Amino acid sequence: MTQVETRSAAATAVAGPPTKKRRHLREAMTGWLFVLPFVVLLVAFLLLPMAYAFKLSLYRSTLIEGEHFAFLENYTQAFKDPLVREGVVRVIVFGLVQTPVMIGIALLAALLIDHATSRFSRFFRLAAFVPYAVPVVIGTLMWGFLYSENVGPFNSLLHIDFLSSDVVLASLGNVVTWQWAGYNMIVLYAALQGLPREVYESARIDGAGPAQIAWRIKTPMISSAIVLATLFTILGTLQFFTEPLILQPLNPGSITQHYTPNVYAFNQAFSFQQYNYSAAISFLLGAVVFVGSYIFLFATRKRSAL
Repeated sequence: MTQVETRSAAATAVAGPPTKKRRHLREAMTGWLFVLPFVVLLVAFLLLPMAYAFKLSLYRSTLIEGEHFAFLENYTQAFKDPLVREGVVRVIVFGLVQTPVMIGIALLAALLIDHATSRFSRFFRLAAFVPYAVPVVIGTLMWGFLYSENVGPFNSLLHIDFLSSDVVLASLGNVVTWQWAGYNMIVLYAALQGLPREVYESARIDGAGPAQIAWRIKTPMISSAIVLATLFTILGTLQFFTEPLILQPLNPGSITQHYTPNVYAFNQAFSFQQYNYSAAISFLLGAVVFVGSYIFLFATRKRSAL
């Protein structure tokens, strides 16, 4: 090898690693540029507001002393507040009843649509999903009209006050189920569409009927999707807010200002200007949501890969 070739090989060997390192750096920077908009929105609209709310929860504001550091006094007060406990118990009971009902309806609808092969299957999918496309406020106002004691058709036909204290929780559950069952149905239906059809053919050859295929084959194979839909439903249930807040003016005696923890925190902040106490209630509810979600995932860990 000549002296020139030796120098060229040495230069290439020296320039090689920096060039490769530069390429990896460029790829990393490109990836971060794609992620940057999400990171900015996450920090600006979630992390910073949460940090500010947590700071508020550690302070107290009084007319005499002004704002002063209270550490965990607001959390202690919220933990001992019977109105907070009443609201938490109410949403837990609501979730224990409403979650199985909603997931059951969504699963049944998904299985029926997956089994249907007629030209109307697309129409049924769209019809089941339409309520989710309606804004929550608009849907709740619509059901408020139907529940109204003066102008609602349900009251005049069935002679039942759907917003009375005896049945208001079931009425709210009906609104939530109507609104979100279609969304969960689409999640489960998408999981069903990804299953291999050969399994169904083998089951039919072995003599299995449609009901057996749906219950013993399809349902276990989409257990991960069922767990995911159930988790979303639990999270939404524990954060129950919009429906009772919108329907509250129709019957304030049944839907009180402390009906759910979120409604209570909202009224504490914007009706009584107790922003510090409201922030503490919100974070306490967040802890309940986290614990409830963790318990559910731990209980279903063998049925799901989540």
